[in-house]
Amino acid sequence: MTTVPAAREDMLRRMYEVFSTDERDTFVVRCLAPDVDWPNVLDGTRLHGREAVQAYWARQFAAAHPLVRLEGLRLDHDGEAVVATVRQGLRTADEEHWAGTVEHVYRFGADGLVTRMDVRTVS
Repeated sequence: MTTVPAAREDMLRRMYEVFSTDERDTFVVRCLAPDVDWPNVLDGTRLHGREAVQAYWARQFAAAHPLVRLEGLRLDHDGEAVVATVRQGLRTADEEHWAGTVEHVYRFGADGLVTRMDVRTVS
């Protein structure tokens, strides 16, 4: 298979659409596995479970308003993981500040939910 399965593409596109909105917490239940393994980029550690991810996002939004712009989706070299090319930024009171581009690599369980996400730098 050379294309991202439609259900995974639809879910990830929706996840990026709602990340910067109040829908973020309710949507997490529909896309992340209960025991999801997620990167804590701020502290250089890993988070485990939906609640930990929600708390992490709440902490991010309390400090600043993070932005993510999905620029593309593709299958990883293993043909299983989905790679999202993402531009990152922050919103301030008066404007948006866009920074670099990274790759978010998603792995899925048999139920179609995200079981792991990793962040890779783009050179």
